Amino acid sequence: MGTPARRAQIQASTKPVREIAREFGISEDTVRRWRGRDDVSDRSHTRHHLNTTLSEAQGAIVVELRRTLGLPLDDLVVVTREFINPAASRSAIHRLLKRHGLNRLVTATSGDKRPVSVFKTYEPGFIHIDVKYLPQMADETHRRYLFVAIDRALRFVYVAFKADKSASAARSFLRELHHKCPVRIQKVLTDNGKEFTNRLFGARRRAASGSHEFDQLCTALGIEHRLTRPRTPQTNGMVERFNGRLSEVIASHHFNSAEDLETTLKRYVWLYNQHLGQKALHHRAPVQVMKDWYAERPDLFRKKPRNLRGPDN
Repeated sequence: MGTPARRAQIQASTKPVREIAREFGISEDTVRRWRGRDDVSDRSHTRHHLNTTLSEAQGAIVVELRRTLGLPLDDLVVVTREFINPAASRSAIHRLLKRHGLNRLVTATSGDKRPVSVFKTYEPGFIHIDVKYLPQMADETHRRYLFVAIDRALRFVYVAFKADKSASAARSFLRELHHKCPVRIQKVLTDNGKEFTNRLFGARRRAASGSHEFDQLCTALGIEHRLTRPRTPQTNGMVERFNGRLSEVIASHHFNSAEDLETTLKRYVWLYNQHLGQKALHHRAPVQVMKDWYAERPDLFRKKPRNLRGPDN
C-alpha cells in the first residue's frame, strides 16, 4: 500500500482509524495492519506452508513408490493421480521427491548402485502364476482371491477374481488366460499350493502325479507345468513383486464395496500394462514390448496384440 513514507505517516498519526482510511483512500484493515508494525518495508508474499494437495500419509506412499519401483516422474504422477490423489500436481510431486533426495533416479552408471539379480532371458510364453489374498469388504460374507499371471519376458499381467483358491478355480483361471492371452503359453510356473499340484512334502514328499485338475488342463493345452522348490517363494519372485505393488494400491485406498476394490485393481493392472514403463523393459510399457516381439516373432503368438480398452470404457 503506497510508499514507505506514506506508511510512516500512518504509523505516526494520532487520528482515528476511520479518518486516516478516508484521508488516504484505503481500508481500515490496512491502516490497522501498518499501525501494528514497527517497519514500513514490504514483506515476502510466499506462503509459509505450501499447499501440495498431498497429505503426509499420501506423500509417504509416493516416496515409497519412488524408492521401491524407481518410476520416472511422469509415471509416478500418473499413478499418484489415479490411485492416491487425483488433484496432485506434477510440481508438488517433484518438490516432494526433492525434499527426500529422490528427484533424480539412480542410473546404471552410478558407482554405488546395488547389484540386482535378474531372470534368465526367455521368449514370451513363460508365465508365472500366483494367488493373492484380498481383504474382505463390508458388503462381502467371505474374502475373495485374486489369481495373477505375469509373462516373464513381457511383464504383461492378467488377473481374475475368484471366490476361492481351489483346484477348480485355478483350472478356470488358466483356461481364461489361455483364451485371452495373445501369446502362445509354453510354460507356467506355480508354487506348490493345493490349487496347483498334489505334490507333497516332508516324509510324504513325491513328484506330482499328473492327475491334478490344473495339470490335466496344462497337458490338454500343451503347456509345461513347472513347480517352485518347496519353501522357496523367491523362485516365483516376479509375480510376488507385482503382488507387492497391488498391496501398496490396496493400502493407499479406502474401499466402500467389493465392486470398488475390484474396479480399482483392474484399473491399476490396465494402467500397468498399457502405460507404465518398466525398468526391466528399458522403460517401455508391457503392451509395447509385446507388439515389438510380435513384429519380430509372430510365430510366438496366437493372435495379434492390441491396446486394451480402459476398464471404464
